[in-house]
Amino acid sequence: MVSVLDFEKPIVELEKKILELKSFASNNKKIDFASDIKRLEEKLEHLKQDTYSHLTSWQRVQIARHPRRPYTLDYISLIFADFLELHGDRIFAQDWAMVCGLSRLGNYKVAVIGHQKGRDTKENLKRNFGCAHPEGYRKALRVMQLAEKFNLPVVVFIDTPGAYPGIGAEERGQAQAIAVNLKEMMCISVPIVAIVIGEGGSGGALGIGVADRVGVLENAYYSVISPEGCAAILWKSGSKAPEAAGVLKLTAQELLKLGIIDEAIPEPLGGAHRAPQEIAQTLKDTIIRYLKELIPLPKEKLLEERYAKFRKIGVIG
Repeated sequence: MVSVLDFEKPIVELEKKILELKSFASNNKKIDFASDIKRLEEKLEHLKQDTYSHLTSWQRVQIARHPRRPYTLDYISLIFADFLELHGDRIFAQDWAMVCGLSRLGNYKVAVIGHQKGRDTKENLKRNFGCAHPEGYRKALRVMQLAEKFNLPVVVFIDTPGAYPGIGAEERGQAQAIAVNLKEMMCISVPIVAIVIGEGGSGGALGIGVADRVGVLENAYYSVISPEGCAAILWKSGSKAPEAAGVLKLTAQELLKLGIIDEAIPEPLGGAHRAPQEIAQTLKDTIIRYLKELIPLPKEKLLEERYAKFRKIGVIG
């Protein structure tokens, strides 16, 4: 069953009418419906352009959470070759919410890391809805350090509502695990490229997001807190989430203006889920472009620029 967002219903209804008219026309050869079909298709194209070019921040959040949106493993299968997944943090357990491994991207050997959500209830329970535990962040750091040892660039896909806030995660040092990653990633001496492909929630996203290049997909978001969390704190009501999304400046376009990210990466009209192959090729080209810029840099310059990049965030004037 295809999920339809509220603001997409007029588009879906018009698409349905066109399909019905085409079906009727195929069964009634004596009547020419070509001009009617063309008129409706033109109307549909205008409606799509108008709708998707004037999305609110909250509507982009809804697209970022779309259940058919490509996840990390989807991009790995579409972009990379010979992916070998690595498991465990060598301290506590395997975290299925964090995917890590070694792979090939074109002519480059790389390490790949990313949050992973599930497609159904069973998989979401296994993947913890993309909310990683401390062992997930420790596994990610272990793989980054392995990549550094063998001089492999690191590619990161960010897609999480936030790090898991449960009692067990806190007992095992969730905050410390994220803090250690922030510190250590600043010193990893190989290129790191991070792409926010869906949700980029708080420290859960930043825990693998300290990178030389940070790109955000056009309909993804990257924020210190979810709109619902912000609304609950400021207005004591989750119903204010759409308003909170507007003031958080969490869209790719707004983040680019603020200098927090390097690029707002365009998506196919209607979102990445409407054309997975197309967005995968866009991401592949983008990541390779970043690697071509970063790999020739001396390690000292790479680390200096990464440090400066994050130090200037939040500076006004």
